[in-house]
Order: sequence, then C-alpha cells, then structure tokens
Amino acid sequence: MNDRREQEPITGAGELAREIAPERDLWPAIAEAIQKPARRPWHMSYLAQAATVLLLIGASSAVTYVMVRDAAAPVVAGAGGLIVEPVSYADHHALGPKYKQAHVELEAQLQDELRRLPPATRADVERNLTIIRGAIAEISVALDAEPDNALLQQLLLKSYQEELSLMQHVGGLTQRVTARKDI
Repeated sequence: MNDRREQEPITGAGELAREIAPERDLWPAIAEAIQKPARRPWHMSYLAQAATVLLLIGASSAVTYVMVRDAAAPVVAGAGGLIVEPVSYADHHALGPKYKQAHVELEAQLQDELRRLPPATRADVERNLTIIRGAIAEISVALDAEPDNALLQQLLLKSYQEELSLMQHVGGLTQRVTARKDI
C-alpha cells in the first residue's frame, strides 16, 4: 500500500510535458538586456549626490552652531554662591562688570585668608598668583597684537578662571588649617 502512494507522484510527473513553448519569442529582449545594462537617468544620480552634500553641510553647520553657542558663555560658580561671568571680548579682552566686582570681592577675601596661613603656605599661594597674573599680562599683550585670536582668548579666559579658582581655594585651605587640632 505504501509503495503505490509513493509511485503516484512519480508517475504523474512523468506524464507532464517536457517543454512549454512561450507565447512569444523572448530571446531578443533578453539578449538586449544582457548587452546593455539598465542605466538611471544622469540627472537623478547627480541630484541625489547634491542633496546628500547639502544635507551633510546643513547638519554639520547646525551641530557647529549649537556647539559654539553653548561653549560661548561658560559660567563659573564662585564662593558663597557668587556667579562669575567670563571675560568679555567686546573691547578686545576687557572684563565684564560682574566679573570685576566678583574679582574685587574675592581679592579682599583672599587678603584676609592669606593672613591666617602659615608663612610658607602664604608664600606658595602668592607665588602661584604671581605666575597666573603674569600669564594674564602676557596673554593680554599678545591679544593687543592679535585681538581676534581665538586660542589667545581661550587661554586668557582659562587663566582668569585659574586665578579665581586659586583665590577660592585659599578660603577652604584656611578653614582646614584653623580646624586642625594638631598644629
């Protein structure tokens, strides 16, 4: 019984036609397609490339704008919640009024704190401040010669931030020194 079921598809397949003639002669179209591959119109590929270039330029410009806009105005938190504005380069390398006020207040606080430090530590702090302020002076002179130099502007801003940071840390240093009981 199983043999008969297995033989039916084979017998049926043998009865099928060995060839089927197409309704029309397909060979000329096939030969032509083999000889000449299909091409896209030239304007489509150039338009797609131009659109891609414009898209990339637009995307990179947008990213650059966002990065420059966000990095243009860093804010430094000072001691006691004091907000210090960075250098304003409107008149080459002049400081903003809020920065100047914060600097005056920190300088007064620094002088009080320096009196509390041991002489060796006070000398180290004053030496570091002299180095930073010397760098600020040198960068300012260089900016007078090249006011649009972005690297010099960044160095000046960083130097002012380092000066403020050192002035702020002196207050914490004197608090730790006076809190120690082993001295």
